[in-house]
Amino acid sequence: MSKNTKQTSSRIAKLAAETLHDKQASQVAKSLAASALAQRHTGRQTGAKMEDVASKVLAGGHFASETKELAASVLSQSNKQR
Repeated sequence: MSKNTKQTSSRIAKLAAETLHDKQASQVAKSLAASALAQRHTGRQTGAKMEDVASKVLAGGHFASETKELAASVLSQSNKQR
């Protein structure tokens, strides 16, 4: 299986941390934020379940731009062969 070596940038990590502390943030946004932070300075890749969530967020029109930005970051760190 091909390994994706991309990691969460500092800007996205900051956005993810802010999202996790935001009481108004949706559960989807918080899940994406947690996934993004889990990939900061680690060799971890996005799992299949989070890939599915992220792709649905990007396809959906009712999510905040910050949520879509987290989804794009998470999706870019997914396994290249999936």
